[in-house]
Amino acid sequence: MEATLTLIREQGIKVEKRSHEITPGEVQKILTQHRGNPREEPLISRLLLRSMARAIYTPECSGHFGLAASYYCHFTSPIRRYPDLQIHRIIKDDLRGRLDKGGRIGKYSSILQHVAEQSSAMEQRAAEAEREAVKLKKAEYMLEHVGEEYDGVISGVTGWGFYVELQNTVEGLVHIMTLKDDYYNFDEENYRLVGEQHGRVFRLGEPVRVRVRNAEPANRTIDFTYVEKETETE
Repeated sequence: MEATLTLIREQGIKVEKRSHEITPGEVQKILTQHRGNPREEPLISRLLLRSMARAIYTPECSGHFGLAASYYCHFTSPIRRYPDLQIHRIIKDDLRGRLDKGGRIGKYSSILQHVAEQSSAMEQRAAEAEREAVKLKKAEYMLEHVGEEYDGVISGVTGWGFYVELQNTVEGLVHIMTLKDDYYNFDEENYRLVGEQHGRVFRLGEPVRVRVRNAEPANRTIDFTYVEKETETE
């Protein structure tokens, strides 16, 4: 989180925190202050989200950072996912007095660590399957729009190019080999590509215009080409 706040400041965005450890309230305040800004809001949201640990299930009470809750237990409907069903079983056993008298505490103590680990693994697997399915459908959709131009925002920067997210949430890659005007180096600490000769910079959160170069549903990939703005070519 500290590294993320430093990176945001290096992008020229003013963010402050009052205490040594950042609190959920301060995270919310940072997001609120920059809400509606077309460049700063998506940049800050992405960086803060990436800085947070992936949620997992655990039998230990570790609270909830986002809700600023010291005690937290999530349960919705037993038909939705297994962790909810497990929580419902524990609550029912407690209400019926079977936790202490029925010896259920020992049983749960012996199985819940494995239940939590298995549930976390399966939920991550399901989330990945969902992401891949969405990417497939987006690639199929963009296959019908090859050659068209769109406005977007740089959503990721890597050594092989930068990713651009369009307003319709489609994300594609502008490969570094398609940037013919210069040789670009990847500045990993600042999430940007810097031109070696002319000094042009492509940074996270920057608005850009792109053309759809290719879409491959089988690989679930979409490729863009960066389009020069008129002011840049004049």
